Amino acid sequence: MKKNNIIYWTSTSILSFLMLFSAINYFTNVEMKNAFIHLGYPNYFRIELAFAKIIGVALLILPIVSQNLKKLAYFGFTITLISASISHLAVGDSVGVAIAPIIIWLLLVISYFYQKKINNIA
Repeated sequence: MKKNNIIYWTSTSILSFLMLFSAINYFTNVEMKNAFIHLGYPNYFRIELAFAKIIGVALLILPIVSQNLKKLAYFGFTITLISASISHLAVGDSVGVAIAPIIIWLLLVISYFYQKKINNIA
């Protein structure tokens, strides 16, 4: 049981840090603004996605949040990360750039399955 908790909290903490780091950069980093332009997205989407990531992290780490809302956060992050990978490939970015969101998604999958294990959810 302790091993499951360690794996869950380690993967969830790293994932949460990455999502919060990217959300803050969406607000503050000019290069991120230019990256959204490069991908063909409108500026408001960058702001919307930053707020969604912050809310998603809160849903994952707060213990008072219901399992259904946590599932919604996992689903939202899945869509975000897979879409990011597809977007980079669609505009001709390198495979290395497109794989980074998939690697983060694998961390999300680990978090999800261990969250189910420690909460005895089938």
